[in-house]
Amino acid sequence: MSEIAVELKNIRKTFGSVVANKNVNLSVKRGEILALLGENGSGKTTLMNILSGIYKPDSGSIYVGGEEVSINSPEDSSRLHIGMIHQHFKLVEVMSAGDNIFLGSKKEGFFLSGKRYDKINEISRKFGLDIEPKKMVYDMSVSEKQTVEILKVLYRGAQTLILDEPTAVLTPQETKKLFDILRRMKAEGCAIIIITHKLNEVLEISDRVTILRRGESVGTVNTCDTDEKKLTELMVGHPIELAIDRPNCDYEERLLYLHHVSVTDDNGVDAVKDVSFYVKRGEILGVAGVAGSGQKELCEAIAGLREIKQGAILFKKVNIEGKTPREIIKMGISMSFIPEDRLGMGLAASLSITDNVLLKSYASGKTPFVDRKGGAELAKKLVKELDIVTPSIETPVRRLSGGNVQKVLLGREIEANPNVIITAYPVRGLDINSSYVIYNALNKQKENGVGVLFIGEDLDVMLELCDRIMVICHGEITGIVDAHTATKEKLGLMMTGALREEVPEI
Repeated sequence: MSEIAVELKNIRKTFGSVVANKNVNLSVKRGEILALLGENGSGKTTLMNILSGIYKPDSGSIYVGGEEVSINSPEDSSRLHIGMIHQHFKLVEVMSAGDNIFLGSKKEGFFLSGKRYDKINEISRKFGLDIEPKKMVYDMSVSEKQTVEILKVLYRGAQTLILDEPTAVLTPQETKKLFDILRRMKAEGCAIIIITHKLNEVLEISDRVTILRRGESVGTVNTCDTDEKKLTELMVGHPIELAIDRPNCDYEERLLYLHHVSVTDDNGVDAVKDVSFYVKRGEILGVAGVAGSGQKELCEAIAGLREIKQGAILFKKVNIEGKTPREIIKMGISMSFIPEDRLGMGLAASLSITDNVLLKSYASGKTPFVDRKGGAELAKKLVKELDIVTPSIETPVRRLSGGNVQKVLLGREIEANPNVIITAYPVRGLDINSSYVIYNALNKQKENGVGVLFIGEDLDVMLELCDRIMVICHGEITGIVDAHTATKEKLGLMMTGALREEVPEI
């Protein structure tokens, strides 16, 4: 049996005139964890979609266990014992963990066996997985759902696993647990490919790293022989400074107040429960919490997109509760909201960069005609200042990579000269180069006296970037800490509710 579990040779994939993969070479051994690293748009996801049967390569060869194979569908990939765990889970929320695992499996045949749970329990014991098969998915935490996804592919006999951004929404404690599982799988002879932008995790968990740049594989290195700076240089093509320069600002004025605010979600369930806090001029207040802890509803309530159940939202001493975004602007308050859903809520996907820039200001024109010339000038300015990679300013934003889409959105909101910026997961899924462009832009706004509410998921970044960090768990504040002295472990405990600190009354 070949030591190499899967090997890709000279893989090429194009979409029209766009070359996503160009003569890419990659191999992963049995009992190895291989990290796949690259900037947004470098072809990582396309390559893994080829391996999982979603795309078919235009040319090149795929070898599994030393034999050349053809993968034309996800079924072919599964038959070859390859399983992919996507960043966004593919689970049926109203079904149990066990039923999600059995769903679509041909092992069960037409009738479900009464012993079907025995196999799940056997796999769980073998790999150290902890899950209750009869628990409903909608009652599960994020890490439990991820465990179900892992069990799904193992139940189908996967020996090569691909994980796409597996720690994006996990706490440090949950990440540690996941890594323990991956190491156990590695010890059992599984081949694991992990896609992540978190370099510290690459160095912690992987044995080797393959780097893609602009669709081409530029090298594979042993993890023990490299570091963050070397990996970044290989990925980007030139050295970049990895430190976040956190400026110290002496502003004392409090811009935004929330006083005993409660907000319900779309189903009428309390998502934010009696929260009180403030954001000062010239500070970045981070918000840390497990996904689904009320972050989305909190942002939308402040921005005037969602009614609050009780409490008050004040800008300085002006009550803006119940006001629409346009009414808030008419009150002379400039507030920018950079939502989590970039293309669904922040930008119009089918419109050009120029038209998306104009969406913020077209209604304030002095004539019935839209000043498209001014919009084009602003679009050119953003492309230059934020290093947005695009064929032209008239290119629809849906054709841009995630990092460039985010730069368009952030640039447009900053150009509105806001007093307060509310930003949710601004670097989620972005490569390190794009991420640091975003961090630097937010710090520049902070120096200009803007108050920033920063909802993030990378605790290392939050501890470097933010001045204070507010932690929420199930919609409640479990503490507000000084980012200069807090630790990642402490934040993780507060995110799960295991540790609480008294929040002073404002």
